[in-house]
Amino acid sequence: MTFVLLFAAGLLGGMINSLAGGGSFVIFPALLFAGVPPVLANASNTYACLPGYVTGAIGYWKHIAPHKGRLALYCALGLVGGYLGAEALMRISDEMFAGIIPWLMAFAVAIYIFGQRINRFFAARSVGSQRAARAGAAGLSALLLAISFYGGFFNAGLGIVLLAWLALAGFEDVHAMNGLKLLISSVISVVAVMRFAATGSIAWVEGSVALAGAMVGGFAAAYFSHLVPAKVIRGFVIVYGVGLTGYFFWGVYG
Repeated sequence: MTFVLLFAAGLLGGMINSLAGGGSFVIFPALLFAGVPPVLANASNTYACLPGYVTGAIGYWKHIAPHKGRLALYCALGLVGGYLGAEALMRISDEMFAGIIPWLMAFAVAIYIFGQRINRFFAARSVGSQRAARAGAAGLSALLLAISFYGGFFNAGLGIVLLAWLALAGFEDVHAMNGLKLLISSVISVVAVMRFAATGSIAWVEGSVALAGAMVGGFAAAYFSHLVPAKVIRGFVIVYGVGLTGYFFWGVYG
């Protein structure tokens, strides 16, 4: 029954990721409810989401290719930040992480709800941002390093934060932004999963069941995407995410 729950969660999470983003809000709690300890559940969620990032980045490669000159820096920052975030996760106990989960969920849900407004805010200032990108390259690099740290530590909401950073960096082509978002997410998740695997911090069986469901769900959603409006999915994720965050706060402080 546990495997059915995890596969179903992966299936739904994969569909949500494909249609609107936010699949981690389903997969991560399902791993917790399946009895996986908090730190392992978080690491296993990153593992389950990884293939979707990689295949998505491959699909967007023609939009990523014109920006080859920036990839080395972005990937290097993603690798370093992702590793440091994963290392930080490995150094806290399940009890400490369980206490942090409600706040991480609240942050991720808030970013999900207001992410479009944040992206529009930065996009509207993209002309000025292009000048700022040249003048403040060090600051932008430090910010990407911090975002990558967050991604290595807690995966949920990473894509939306990266889109906001890309808008701040002066990008305007939405396809290039989505492709770079997926590429950087892939790099962060690969190094994080490698770090988790090195210390046996991934629940391979449970994570692989969720991963399989996510892959099936992602392909199915891509095929049937015309049947379900993205706004409906997004609304569901927001209501579910807010309710789930409230549940976690109640569990810790209630």
